[in-house]
Amino acid sequence: MNKTSPYQPAIERIFDFNISEFDTKALEIFAFQYTHNAVYRRFCDLLRRNPSTVKTISQIPFLPVSFFKTHPIQSTHFTPEVIFESSGTTQTISSRHYVKDVSIYTKSFLKGFAHFYGNPNEWCIIGLLPSYLERQHSSLVMMADELIRQSQHECSGFYLYEHQRLAEQITRLEQQGQKTLLIGVTFALLDFAEKYPVPMKHTVVMETGGMKGRKTEMTRQEVHARLKEAFQLSAIHSEYGMTELLSQAYSKENGIFRTPPWMRILIRNEDDPLEMLHPNANRLTGVVNIVDFANVYSCSFIATDDAGRLFSDGSFEILGRIDNSDIRGCSLMVV
Repeated sequence: MNKTSPYQPAIERIFDFNISEFDTKALEIFAFQYTHNAVYRRFCDLLRRNPSTVKTISQIPFLPVSFFKTHPIQSTHFTPEVIFESSGTTQTISSRHYVKDVSIYTKSFLKGFAHFYGNPNEWCIIGLLPSYLERQHSSLVMMADELIRQSQHECSGFYLYEHQRLAEQITRLEQQGQKTLLIGVTFALLDFAEKYPVPMKHTVVMETGGMKGRKTEMTRQEVHARLKEAFQLSAIHSEYGMTELLSQAYSKENGIFRTPPWMRILIRNEDDPLEMLHPNANRLTGVVNIVDFANVYSCSFIATDDAGRLFSDGSFEILGRIDNSDIRGCSLMVV
């Protein structure tokens, strides 16, 4: 293998490309990361896979997400502009994502939000993220903060535990017919719904996961049913992201997620992690692997610990955690 890769990342090409080029771009990024990421290269070598033998996405080795807990996952040598850390729990080790260029993350979440929800300045954006605001190094807080800033609405902002003030604010926005996004950690949304069941017609409620032992474990369907009843909504939206990724998938109803064009879901065999399952006409179930081009300077090929179901149109559903995996602080719900 040459010491240098013929592929060099062009930031604008990470997000803007013909979708027919996805597989080619994935193989280019794999070659780049194999060359410039010592941890990933060692992992690939142990599997006896390298750019000269890998010809399809399904042959690319997907790095177990747990490596972000134990190793610095960096493609090229750099001093990170920011280090994102997972919330974790008192029993688990936090993941650390070393970000070379924070503008890549900003471009990713802004383009992703626009892809699914339009321009942020069309919205009043309210963040109910108490546990995340109370600690540093949260990628979710950085995303919400920038969306709030770009919304340019005078009522956009964060709330900690001021549920009464939040209810009064949403009531005013509802009376004005203002399109509003309430993005919140799950336990905080449930607390708010219990105390202040505000009827909503112009507000999108988006849960980001996050129970962290604060309440009895609930399925996503149970959470959504409770929130829909309290707020008189027909659907609850969801965001699927993690510290180890720089892109997000979104669900607008029924827990079915869709990815932006630079992100793709594959499903692997739980009994054989190197076997990718091929989609049939309907759906397939296994463990979720994620391709995220925004991770160009870490690792774009992540094997998660989430069980999932992939549909033929590329949408997917998270079914829970696989056995014996650490429980992330941001993902304690099961189906």
